[in-house]
Amino acid sequence: MSEKVIPYKNSTESKKEQVATMFNNIAPKYDFLNQLLSLGIHKGWRKKTIQLIAHNQPKNILDIATGTGDFAIEAMKLNPDRVIGIDISEGMLKLGVEKIKKLNLQDKVNLKLGDSENLPFDNNSFDAITVGFGVRNFEHLEKGIHEIYRVINHGGTFAVLEFSKPKNFPIKQLYNFYFKYITPAVGKLFSKDASAYTYLPESVKAFPDGEAFLTILRKAGFKDCKSIPVTFGIASIYIGTK
Repeated sequence: MSEKVIPYKNSTESKKEQVATMFNNIAPKYDFLNQLLSLGIHKGWRKKTIQLIAHNQPKNILDIATGTGDFAIEAMKLNPDRVIGIDISEGMLKLGVEKIKKLNLQDKVNLKLGDSENLPFDNNSFDAITVGFGVRNFEHLEKGIHEIYRVINHGGTFAVLEFSKPKNFPIKQLYNFYFKYITPAVGKLFSKDASAYTYLPESVKAFPDGEAFLTILRKAGFKDCKSIPVTFGIASIYIGTK
């Protein structure tokens, strides 16, 4: 199991509650900082992740930790009947709903408050499930993955996009420097929540990436699990099938 990392060291709230508070705090600047700190590369990662669930033409898609809805919006390119996005942050969801209305997608994309560890859906409800940069924020990772397995259809695809830990010189050194010094400084400057962008590199460091995460997927019951590194291993796309 991964080390438990929390956003606010002096808080008595659970990790789940702290993560919700953190994203509520940074919601107004989240999309801007995402674009700035990733130099826009995250858009290509998101596009590739959605392409990897296209093969079985999913009609019902669930996006967990949807935030401001970017993954749910990208999933509409697959022409599904519906996309549901859930998140524990009301602040992020509010911005996502506004974004979806501007794109006139509200008839097919529905964002709602929801917890990955207690999904409010019946067994075998979705043809595909995505999580973009959210699994490392789960309070109980394995419980969340088991819940995802429960609500996905047999033959359905589960896709996760998450930061990794590059291993090769000099990407590893540059990545560690950027995450340790640049990300917290820029995040503090624009979001006014220093803890949020200190938590980011700490949570990435603690996350069981690569083969360790594939093992968790297999333990939950997923098969044909694989990891696809993107951009020199800065992030990885994980795929599993029920």
